[in-house]
Amino acid sequence: MDNRKMPSERHDLLFDAPIGRWDEALPLGNGLTGCLVWGDGAPLQLSLDRGDLWDTRLAPEVLDSGFTYRNLIQLVRNGDLQQINRRFSDFFSASPNPTKLPAGRIELHGEHASNRMTCRLRLHAAVAKVDWMAGDASYRIESFLHAEDGLGYVRLQGDRVQTVSLNLEPPAALSLLSYPDAVFGTEGDVRWFLQRTNQELAYAVVVAQRQASPRQIEWVYRVAASLDGEDWLERAKARVREAALRGFDDALPGHLAWWERYWRQSALSLPDFEAEKQWYITNYLFGSCSRKGAPPMPLQGVWTADEGQLPPWKGDYHHDLNTELSYSHYLKANHWSEGESLLDFLWDLMPEARRFAQSYYESSGINMPSVMTIDGKPLGGWPMYSLSPTNQIWLCHTFDQYWRYTGDRQFLETKAYVYLKETALCLIDLFLPGEDGRLRLPVSSSPEIHDDSLRSWLTPNSNYDLSLLRYLFGRLTELAELLEKNEERRRWTAVLDRLPELAVGDKGLMLSPDETLQESHRHLSHAMAIYPLRTLDYRRSDEEKKIIDDTIGHLELLGKGLWVGYTFAWMAALYTRQDNGEAAYFHLRQFWNGICSPNGFHLNGDYRKTGITAIHYRPFTLEGNMAAADALQEMLLQTDNGVIRAFPAVPAQWLHNGAEFQRFRGEMGVIVSAGAAHSRLEYVRLQAEHGGIFRVKNDFDTDKLSVERSGTMVILECPIGALLTIALETGEECLVRRSVQ
Repeated sequence: MDNRKMPSERHDLLFDAPIGRWDEALPLGNGLTGCLVWGDGAPLQLSLDRGDLWDTRLAPEVLDSGFTYRNLIQLVRNGDLQQINRRFSDFFSASPNPTKLPAGRIELHGEHASNRMTCRLRLHAAVAKVDWMAGDASYRIESFLHAEDGLGYVRLQGDRVQTVSLNLEPPAALSLLSYPDAVFGTEGDVRWFLQRTNQELAYAVVVAQRQASPRQIEWVYRVAASLDGEDWLERAKARVREAALRGFDDALPGHLAWWERYWRQSALSLPDFEAEKQWYITNYLFGSCSRKGAPPMPLQGVWTADEGQLPPWKGDYHHDLNTELSYSHYLKANHWSEGESLLDFLWDLMPEARRFAQSYYESSGINMPSVMTIDGKPLGGWPMYSLSPTNQIWLCHTFDQYWRYTGDRQFLETKAYVYLKETALCLIDLFLPGEDGRLRLPVSSSPEIHDDSLRSWLTPNSNYDLSLLRYLFGRLTELAELLEKNEERRRWTAVLDRLPELAVGDKGLMLSPDETLQESHRHLSHAMAIYPLRTLDYRRSDEEKKIIDDTIGHLELLGKGLWVGYTFAWMAALYTRQDNGEAAYFHLRQFWNGICSPNGFHLNGDYRKTGITAIHYRPFTLEGNMAAADALQEMLLQTDNGVIRAFPAVPAQWLHNGAEFQRFRGEMGVIVSAGAAHSRLEYVRLQAEHGGIFRVKNDFDTDKLSVERSGTMVILECPIGALLTIALETGEECLVRRSVQ
């Protein structure tokens, strides 16, 4: 496969009918701004979003002196569910704010609805194209959101383009927030609406028009906001006016160049085209809604729901699964720069995390609300999850993973270690030593077991909490040793030694020391140690292998009745830890075919009612998409603990028919490509971003391997299943193949 392979026309989204729903639309995005193209021509709708548009007004309960961990602990011990809900939860649903805000719509109204329409998203180019017939007239719209200049471009060509009118529509949902009505304005060929809010924020959708020819009209738009600085609206008018004069064709090459660079970062070719296409679609979604310099994706990225209501779950940042799974695949896919959006965001919020640790936990260090606004403030909600102190450790995991996959020593020293350490300082302040000397949290839970009932407060420590705690202090011990911080290493080791072991029963990992999962459940929180933390290793010991087998077997017995979309993806990832490619792929197929919209969006429920789960709603969130891509990549490449294993968990048919991946990222900055065919591994190519020792598991069908590097080739003997050790300098490449001699 060509190292420069990009998605082809076969990977495009293509629909031979009008798109009737926003969550099935053609999605465009540039990290900050999003657009959904849908409709039948009367109108054709461009639903707009901008990632930093938020109503951040807090509910009064959050500002109350009783909004503290200390008070929550006492209410839990008293069994006072009514007061727990009143003080920490009810206002999440009762008050419309804080919330993510949609931006509005551009609507193109033709004389008639289409009688024939084709809608296409050119994936490699990030350009939407809609062709339709309305009566006896033909039309074509092409549109893209520029990858770098932040503007949206629309070109309409057709028989009677003068009969197509453009309307601007503010979001109907804003009426729920009691905002003043939008103000509309026009200056020559520029029009806009200005939406003020009940806080300092104001924003506008600004559109400039250019009549390129009698058969062609072009528009350039921007979602501008007071966040852009002084004279923001006037500057937005000037920008769209100037861009419209230059035109669609002038802007397109720069946009295409960005996406070409993006697609060159990694590639794959699979014998199952649906899996291959879904991987490319997911990477397209990621590149569209996560960019350095823009806010990281919340629940819906840059495609806030356009249904006349505020977004599901307020479109917020959920740190008990959604944020973390949304950023689970990007490193292995080698899109590390785009994923830095999350790390920069969390790092910049360190002062707020410190304030929250002090005010809510009355502790030192840092901790973030687990359900929060764009500026790091709590929204409330079920407190056992929205205010869980250990969800902060899952955010630590994102810092640690970045270090693991890039090998960036400066990042480790100045950010990753600091973030983990500051989190640990908060948690140490919360521990209560038991009579056995073991450290436990005062209250414990496991997302989202027993929902918001009193039963959700599990006997400390839940395996969810404990898995994260043992991971955090274990990693701090390792990293402090690497950084030669001996005093701190001894401190972290002392804490780790006093934490209980994971609760294990005859059904594998338990929920807590005295409870086992008894029913199908959407959140596999008790299995965190298997994945994504990977602190239990299938190949390390028979004991750990049995725990993993028993845990997965018990989940199989309980069934999928109460699963949602991301559960299928998470389960697929668990199967990769058993090297069970058949089961992993089976669950990914169920996810893609049963849970995802035709445009790829993860809709959480079995909305088509195919029978794979009893949950039938369809709220769109992105974490399921990224989690599925992560599981697929784990089928193709695992680099745990410095051991590179190519195709460790793929279906036998894939090996037989041939599969390849290019430029996947492994631990410590090694870039890995590999190919398999005829039921055997054919080659593994390594490129070292940092010099080091790399170990490749010999899954070739021979003990004689050829190693090519620096223009020379040597034949080495390595028993099948053993590790081939290779030392590489920075920037050096090597190719390992089956020996032909």
